[in-house]
Amino acid sequence: MKHAEGESRNGVPIRPATVSARTHEITRLKSYRDEGFLRTVYEDVEDYAQIHLKFSDGTVADIFASDLVLGGVQNSLEVICNNHRTRCNLNPINALETYSASEDRFKDVYVVEKIGTKQGWSHPAPDESWQHGYPQEFQDFMESIWHDREPLSGIALARETTAVIYSSYVSAELGGAETRMPEF
Repeated sequence: MKHAEGESRNGVPIRPATVSARTHEITRLKSYRDEGFLRTVYEDVEDYAQIHLKFSDGTVADIFASDLVLGGVQNSLEVICNNHRTRCNLNPINALETYSASEDRFKDVYVVEKIGTKQGWSHPAPDESWQHGYPQEFQDFMESIWHDREPLSGIALARETTAVIYSSYVSAELGGAETRMPEF
């Protein structure tokens, strides 16, 4: 979003300047009590991460990711500005809500990714692929070939995204120390 904001305002993307991150392996702690509801068989990978980004314009973003969240996948985006606040539920998308008194009612029905039970309230995705933007990504890719243009999420954004992830791991290895993003 900051990339697009900078391009629309000044013709130059707003870049991440620094990142600080912490990662943890909560389910592998000796004191962790496995109640059987979370997947705990991961090897050599964190199950909790917090990333703080500072951008070249001084604004900030916080990213939280965890496999320790009960109730299925929870991916959301919240934008807090001086003139509005916007919440976007990426997954689960709450456009549809269903209540089932019995687990068996939806026994053979896909409801949504990583849901623990189909009993009670759930948010089935009527067209999960479309709501996650997959067909739109393919459409843009094909149009970029046809019109001989770069995709909307082009190489510069891909490079920035990869650099943020890599720099986050460097920061986490340094105990969460603020790490400067590489210059391109």
